[in-house]
Amino acid sequence: MFTKKDIPRLKQDLTIQTNLLGANLTLKTRWGVFSPRSIDDGTELFMKHLKIANDDKCLDLGCGYGPIGLAVAKSSPQTEVHMVDKDFVAVELSNINAKLNHIDNAQAYLSDTFLSVNKTNYFDQILSNAPAKVGREQLSIILYDAYDALKSGGRITFVTINGLKHFIKDNFKSVFGNYKKLKQGQKYTISQAIK
Repeated sequence: MFTKKDIPRLKQDLTIQTNLLGANLTLKTRWGVFSPRSIDDGTELFMKHLKIANDDKCLDLGCGYGPIGLAVAKSSPQTEVHMVDKDFVAVELSNINAKLNHIDNAQAYLSDTFLSVNKTNYFDQILSNAPAKVGREQLSIILYDAYDALKSGGRITFVTINGLKHFIKDNFKSVFGNYKKLKQGQKYTISQAIK
């Protein structure tokens, strides 16, 4: 239980020091965003199996405070990274973290999935640590919009809790016509489809 005297301390940003995709990152986070104390296990697994070409155009969907998108941008300086989230605090933190880490090839902006992305046949990769609570309807919207946003040959890669692996597999096959399991860990599965 916290008392009133704890509140000023709790309002201060937290700091995570991490290395993702070979890039050292300092990330500011806050209570209320996903995994504020440390990089979550799903993202850690995702980063170990992600392959990015140096000139890819990438979209980090549901970026949170930016660990995936910023790691991609810092490890591949020629990439163009868009990061979107529907939480304004997450977007603010992602942009703060880009500046803090001297990353100028990544930008975060507010968007409920693809509503503010406005890109067709543009991205080489769409990446997401997909939330466990995404419903069937929302996932369908996301995947069909992702299909439109990807270039031909572009890839969508999700990391999800293992409980969603069949759901993701069926939906990737339905929308993209293919599915590949890149890795299944104890708690998380990395799934990919190609346009």
